[in-house]
Amino acid sequence: MSEPDRTDAPDGRPGVMDAARRRIHPFTARASLALRVALLTTGAVAAVLAVASATVYITVRAELEDSLDASLIKRADAAVAAGYSPSTMSAADTDLLAVFGIRFISVEGGRIFTRQTQTNVPFDEREIQVSLGEEKTSQRTARIAGVPYRIVAVQAGPGQALVLAQSMESTQRSLERLKVILLLTSAVGILVAGVAGWVVATNGLRPVRRLTAATERVARTAQLEPIEVTGSEHDELARLTSSFNQMMLALDASQQRQRQLVADAGHELRTPLTSLRTNIELLGQATERSDRELSIEQRREIMDDVRAQLGELTTLVGDLVELARDEPLHRAPEPLDLVDVVEQAVERVRPRAGRLVLDVRLEPWDVIGEAHVLERAVTNLLDNAVKWSPEGGTVTVRLSDGVLTVRDEGPGIAAEDLPHVFERFFRSTEARTMPGSGLGLSIVHQAAVRHGGSVRAESPASGGTVVTFELPAADASPA
Repeated sequence: MSEPDRTDAPDGRPGVMDAARRRIHPFTARASLALRVALLTTGAVAAVLAVASATVYITVRAELEDSLDASLIKRADAAVAAGYSPSTMSAADTDLLAVFGIRFISVEGGRIFTRQTQTNVPFDEREIQVSLGEEKTSQRTARIAGVPYRIVAVQAGPGQALVLAQSMESTQRSLERLKVILLLTSAVGILVAGVAGWVVATNGLRPVRRLTAATERVARTAQLEPIEVTGSEHDELARLTSSFNQMMLALDASQQRQRQLVADAGHELRTPLTSLRTNIELLGQATERSDRELSIEQRREIMDDVRAQLGELTTLVGDLVELARDEPLHRAPEPLDLVDVVEQAVERVRPRAGRLVLDVRLEPWDVIGEAHVLERAVTNLLDNAVKWSPEGGTVTVRLSDGVLTVRDEGPGIAAEDLPHVFERFFRSTEARTMPGSGLGLSIVHQAAVRHGGSVRAESPASGGTVVTFELPAADASPA
């Protein structure tokens, strides 16, 4: 039974989570990254412009109201100081003030007084508080006959307040113009931001598109060609491109090693297979034709040759399988004493040593690793030393402070061959006439690297070859 939160269904249809995302974000699921970046930029700029426009509008309106209030309060104070009141003002004064949109009113005892009328119309509480001396001044906005007025009141004596009301039509017109200007400016700003965001997004994502095209080309043609890096070393996209090129180089090197391994393996397998085929054909011809019967001795020689070739072929296949395991040390590492590993390898090699002397001196050294991998590596070192040592010679094996040294009394390794002895299938000119696949020391090198150690070979002036295999202690070994 499939889980309900998987991304894709087994038949390739969109899964539950994918379908939910598409329902919630139908546009963003189809939009390109450049378009989404441009829209995000435009939205951010629109939000900033909206906040800025609202702030400017509110600030300008407050400034205009404060300026109008200050002007009205100044006039009202001047009128109070000059002794003006609606009852003493002439009709000409009232008409003149009306031309400028100013109404001169007074409040006394909670009643409104104008030049010609005296009514009981309820007045705002703020003007009443000023007339009673509870407040020095007051300001408010009110509509009179559908026209907005700014009304201020100042104290004009005990129980009295003088009120000025001036039309705000001119202020409203200024605010309307400001509103139109802000809207147009915001619209233009949003349009410019959208265009700029699209241009920046498309240009900025150009390296990503190149990477995408390169990836598609690799998937289509399997050609691992690096792409051009543009930008400084601090540019994230340039670093991404460089990392992609390094990945392709590593992948190309891996493919080259794989091809080389296959080619070398085919070359090495050809010799034992050819020999096996020849021997089997000889046996077959001897069985089919009575005039070519083989003697018992000849049959024994052929069978011995077949067994030897089968052994060589088995060893070669085992070496190839071991080298193909190019994974890190995460399978079954365990604490072990390197002395036990070396002793087991010595016991395996001793029957093949013949009349050679194996001089072994070992000191305990605890490591974390895989016993069978290390034993295979040490066995290869000992086999190599036994193969090159003369009959009756001595192979010296020493283990001290995590350094395993294997020394033979053979002819040594030529200086030009020393850098290559741990390469796969490398065989020196002298080694090509002897049995072997050229993989033994490669397996030793791989085992050392996988266990965080190292291996090196040298040919001292005194003769022979010295191979040093070094591993870190258990508390320093890789986990």
